[in-house]
Amino acid sequence: MTDAEWAVVRPLLPVPAWLRGRGGQPEAYCHRAILDAIRYLVDNGIKWRAMPADFPPWDRAYAFFRRWRDHALVKEFHDRLRGQVRERLGRDAEPTAGVIDSQSVKADAVVGSDSRGFDGGKLINGRKRHVVVDTLGLLLGVMVTAADTGDRTAAQVLLEQVADAHHRLALVWADGGYTGSLVEYCLTTLALVLAIVKRSDDQKGFVVLPKRWIVERFFAHLMRSRRLTRDFERRTTSAEAMIYWSMILLMTRCLARTRPARG
Repeated sequence: MTDAEWAVVRPLLPVPAWLRGRGGQPEAYCHRAILDAIRYLVDNGIKWRAMPADFPPWDRAYAFFRRWRDHALVKEFHDRLRGQVRERLGRDAEPTAGVIDSQSVKADAVVGSDSRGFDGGKLINGRKRHVVVDTLGLLLGVMVTAADTGDRTAAQVLLEQVADAHHRLALVWADGGYTGSLVEYCLTTLALVLAIVKRSDDQKGFVVLPKRWIVERFFAHLMRSRRLTRDFERRTTSAEAMIYWSMILLMTRCLARTRPARG
């Protein structure tokens, strides 16, 4: 991280228990060094044991990653950054509309058969990332499943989680794969309007569809993080945490970027 990024990140970090008088002992390594190590791993796609000697030992960085993953601290940190980005761009911290979609990716050999499957539509043996983003393309919720899990089945669980976390969310756009009983379920149970954006039958070639391009751009951002080009995580919770870290990398750079002077 640059000094400008660290100035943005430091006030948003969760306060350690030992600083709040809840026991424990101080960290052996600076949080900035640990965060840099995790960001380097996500951005460059290396193995944990291949961590360069400039960073803290790999097992300390992984212990930090695992602790933040298991206690949902990475999601808390990510959500704070998202609120800062939205406010800087002149939006309310809490969104009112979003877009849902899924992405199938190949899984590495370390991924067990209990969390992988075959996506017949994309012809991919691996996992599927189900995401909900706001109208700026910032992540609201993610769930990683086997690739053979249906979009509607996963969306029912994911939208329920997102609706509980974002009470102002009222409208979600989706593609034709989310039609059916899910539309009525969202309206009656979650008080969400699920709007289906379909491609016209007479359109030929590549066409940018309204609202759906936002989530496609989000997936393009994920593919720039080399750790996410393929699913290398044994646990689905680790795969979800890696997606949060990739977005943290993007948002800290956005917040640290100086605005051009206006005439």
